[in-house]
Amino acid sequence: MKLSRILSNQNGVSRQQANRAIASGKVRVDGEVCTDAAREVSRFQGVVVGDKVIKRALPAHYLMLNKPAGYLSATRDPVHPTVMELLPPEIRADLHIAGRLDRASTGLMILTNDGTWSRCLTEPEVKLPKVYRVTTLRPIEPHTAQRFAEGIWFAYEGLTTSPATLERLGPNEARVTILEGRYHQVKRMFHAVGNQVTSLHRERIGEIALPRDLMPGTWRSLTTDEVRSVPAGQAAITGNVGRPVVT
Repeated sequence: MKLSRILSNQNGVSRQQANRAIASGKVRVDGEVCTDAAREVSRFQGVVVGDKVIKRALPAHYLMLNKPAGYLSATRDPVHPTVMELLPPEIRADLHIAGRLDRASTGLMILTNDGTWSRCLTEPEVKLPKVYRVTTLRPIEPHTAQRFAEGIWFAYEGLTTSPATLERLGPNEARVTILEGRYHQVKRMFHAVGNQVTSLHRERIGEIALPRDLMPGTWRSLTTDEVRSVPAGQAAITGNVGRPVVT
């Protein structure tokens, strides 16, 4: 929302009065004087006029979770436990999942209350690498890596996937890097070449990697560098630059 609108909406003044207050240097955004009435202010930024708080900053949460098998990537479910149950109750309600994993899959999951930032992380058009360790039912055929590199046709979406990388780690095991993260993408790609995924573990999204010492079912806040590593994420978290990432 534009700064002038915040002042006129919250302070009971006209837009003209708000613009005059901003131009006079009386308005601070996150502690810094702002004279730009058209500045967009996120919900994670505070606005003060003189000594009066007009808008309080909402704490921003950027979390990683090592998802164990058996948990749904959902906010609630009447039958199965959800990943939200692994997090503190006081922050659950404001969080959403950025990049889901199915119930049987494990590994890196990102949760945040910053929708602009999470779209930078998950939109297929961003082409952010996502790395998975995969076990298959049958031995991985030599031609699989080439097929993945060429792209796999998905009839439901009417598209061919972006080139993916497959590194064989054993007869039935591989590390797969994809650029889109479409619905069940890795499983569908293996199905297209006549194989079946029996286990799927996400190791990395972009520059955000699952630490070896983060045990299944546990979580931690992302570091500031991890948050900023997401393409276009710098703009999304402008209001949090220099501020500790909230746990």
